[in-house]
Amino acid sequence: MKTRVRWIAGLAALASAGLALAGMGMGGGMGGGMGGGMGHQAMMGGGSMLRHHYVMSNGIDPAYVSARNPLAASAANVAAGKKLFGQYCSSCHGATGRGDGPAASALNPPPANLSASVHMPMTTDAYLDWTISEGGTRLKTAMPPFKSVLKGDELWQLVTYLRTL
Repeated sequence: MKTRVRWIAGLAALASAGLALAGMGMGGGMGGGMGGGMGHQAMMGGGSMLRHHYVMSNGIDPAYVSARNPLAASAANVAAGKKLFGQYCSSCHGATGRGDGPAASALNPPPANLSASVHMPMTTDAYLDWTISEGGTRLKTAMPPFKSVLKGDELWQLVTYLRTL
């Protein structure tokens, strides 16, 4: 399983590198070869890349590897997750998850652009469970752990909402 996660992480890193080059105007991607694109940090957020690199080297914490979202992507679960996101996440990650919340400018590395990173192959339910539960403790980032804050289905409602970004 660890090998599979590293393989997926490697593919995600290659895809991210391609998007970064395209965003900076190198290659035939989004930047169209004209320069002045968004750049990799703006697209992904430094905290997201730090976490991706960590997982590529170490894998996901074994306590979280088999985690799967048990909730349906119902309107009620999405709405509950959106409310939790507004309460706990938007000050750093921004209202739409782009990493541009009011507190973001004071953080180094900057918060992840969840609207981009949540759809990457590496960003599995297990990855999100670990990320949200443990926060940035292991990576020494400002993201607080939410494992003692979110109760019952709240973490999975939040994940359900994140998948809609």
